[in-house]
Amino acid sequence: MIIEHTSDQILFRISANVDNFGIQRILDYIEYLELTPKSGANQKDADDLADELNRNWWQENRDCFIQ
Repeated sequence: MIIEHTSDQILFRISANVDNFGIQRILDYIEYLELTPKSGANQKDADDLADELNRNWWQENRDCFIQ
């Protein structure tokens, strides 16, 4: 692996035989790190939003699971 710093970027070079699933998880985490400083939300806000989305999803889809 090679890590290269430029004035405004960090470049990672890895061999092509690395598992794509693992790479995607790492990239998702890096994207999360890149986006979160720009957000005014805190962990409680994120947890509340996730709870609300789960409740709404269940209300819309529960008939598919409970007959």
